[in-house]
Amino acid sequence: MMTDFTRDKPIYSQLVDRICGEIIKGHLRLGDKLPSVREYAVESGVNVNTVQRVYKELELMQLTETKRGQGTFITMDEARIHQLRDEMKAQLADHFLSSIEALGFSQEEMIQVLQQRGKA
Repeated sequence: MMTDFTRDKPIYSQLVDRICGEIIKGHLRLGDKLPSVREYAVESGVNVNTVQRVYKELELMQLTETKRGQGTFITMDEARIHQLRDEMKAQLADHFLSSIEALGFSQEEMIQVLQQRGKA
């Protein structure tokens, strides 16, 4: 599953976002074990140090827990996962709003377009 990374964001950050997306979509569930650092490095085509940084970041975000000698696991804290969903929704909304504003569209006209698209 080698990944094409964008240049506008650090690779480790893109991998953190990918794993967060997998958690939100339910592809990674509470208590699931993540691949070892080496396995994930090979799978994603990045340096082991990059994956170590990804796993450290996920732990700082309280999304994973590392058990010495056993591996890294998705948190069992369901409230934290719901909080992650809310954080990511807000982040997407902020990005969307700044993008439409930069192009000169109003929120009202975009809401109208989104409602029309939702009906289609």
